[in-house]
Amino acid sequence: MNNSGYIFDIKKFSINDGPGIRTTVFFKGCPLKCWWCHNPESRNPEPEKFPECTFKWNPNYDNNLKNVVGRKVETSDVMKEIEKDIPFYQQSNGGATFSGGEPMLQIEFLNDLLQNCKKKDITTAIDTTGYTEFKNFERIFSVTDFFLYDLKLMSDEDHINYTGVSNKIIHENLRNLTSNGNKVILRIPIIPTITNTAGNLDEMINFISSLKSIWEIDLLPFHKSANSKYEKMRKENKLPNLEPLRHEEMEEIKDRFLHLEYPVKIGG
Repeated sequence: MNNSGYIFDIKKFSINDGPGIRTTVFFKGCPLKCWWCHNPESRNPEPEKFPECTFKWNPNYDNNLKNVVGRKVETSDVMKEIEKDIPFYQQSNGGATFSGGEPMLQIEFLNDLLQNCKKKDITTAIDTTGYTEFKNFERIFSVTDFFLYDLKLMSDEDHINYTGVSNKIIHENLRNLTSNGNKVILRIPIIPTITNTAGNLDEMINFISSLKSIWEIDLLPFHKSANSKYEKMRKENKLPNLEPLRHEEMEEIKDRFLHLEYPVKIGG
């Protein structure tokens, strides 16, 4: 079977999207509209054209696509790129990561890619917001080695304000997912004045302590690298002047999570 789907990039030699050296495939479409989103080009599920925008995956250097973000591809197109890096996966215990956007929005395409990776003994990871029906997790659980699961805000009101959606299904899915096995790497974006408040961090630590089992906690520092994307795409940037935390401040936050007795690191 050769399904098709929409992606906007394939990043080679990634070291921040799961264990080892990885190839990360970025899916188009996301149900969340996070104020701090580093991939605003992922939000719309369809390809978009921007006169001043040239970031995208365009392997054939088609001049007609030079300003188009996103394209429809077949499973075989993506697998061809992933398989090129098999020697690097073997040396580093790496593999393929499917990110976005939200890859669960294209579950048929995602499942087909995961099945093909497993046939090639390629380790798989999914970077997910968790905002999907749990049956989608159940469908792909056996062919996914790691879930890179975002945990942002504990207050539902704040979550709706800063991401556009409720966190109730996200938290419930996380409880269910961690009860099925030790496959979850929690990824917590540390956004100054928003997610790094004492109240949010304390509630988050309490919530994590109630989970059955996780593999690791990754604290993701806010950075300003997406500012140029917002400018080129002429999209509203809600946090244009927000400054990242200093390393010492990130270390202090890390210390708060260490008593959970899970590995904690700064970065993905």
